This record gives sequence, C-alpha cells and structure tokens, in this order.
Amino acid sequence: MDVLWDRNPGPSGGVTVREVADALDGRELAYTTVMTVLDRLAGKGMVQREREGRAWSYRPTATREAHIAQLMLDALDLGGSRDAALVRFARSVSGTEAEVLRAALATEAAGGAGKATTEAVAGAGKPAADEVAER
Repeated sequence: MDVLWDRNPGPSGGVTVREVADALDGRELAYTTVMTVLDRLAGKGMVQREREGRAWSYRPTATREAHIAQLMLDALDLGGSRDAALVRFARSVSGTEAEVLRAALATEAAGGAGKATTEAVAGAGKPAADEVAER
C-alpha cells in the first residue's frame, strides 16, 4: 500500500504491477507474488484496478490518512470502553498533536468538513503554548 500511496499520480492514473515490483526491488519478491497481493487487495476493496493495455493499473481507494483513521476506529471497536480508550489516547498525544485534535474538533463543531484548520496544521511543527510555558 505504501508504494501505491507514494507513487499514485492521482485519481486518473494508477500504478502497474511491474512498477510496484520495481519499487520493492530490494525485497526479492516475484512479479507473480506482487500481482497476487494486489489482486487480493482489489478483492478486499482496498485498491481499484483498471485495464491499461495488457496490464492492470492499481490505485488506492482511500488516502493513507483515511486508511489510518479507519484502523483507529476499528481498534476502538475491539471491545471494552470506547470512551476510556479515547481518553487514554488523548492523554498520550503530544501538545502539538492535541492542538491539531482541538482544531479539528472545533471545525467539526462549527459545521466544517471535519478537517483541521489550516492554521493548526501549519503550526503542527511548532511547540504548543503549554509546551512553551513549561520551558
């Protein structure tokens, strides 16, 4: 999936089995192994495939970020208290990550599209105010 996310040219194009195999060159995987994995990912709905001449072209059905978010949501459903898991997660993030979460929640509460504000994302590399105060 990393190869598809890193090399995907956009919604109109994809990556061939050969391109994925070449990107994984150091792993000594057979072309047919890569083709089988991509076909299985297509069967699971994680990638879409399209015919390009004689070859298939593959592209992810979701962004890396959307996939990771879904994994996080799936983990919350594994059992126990979802609220307790969320609180524990919130307590484990850095100040900068907490600022990004606050901005995303504020945007969502204000009726936004659920994305963090540009200012919060742009400031993600900067220490949060509470981290600066501790120094």
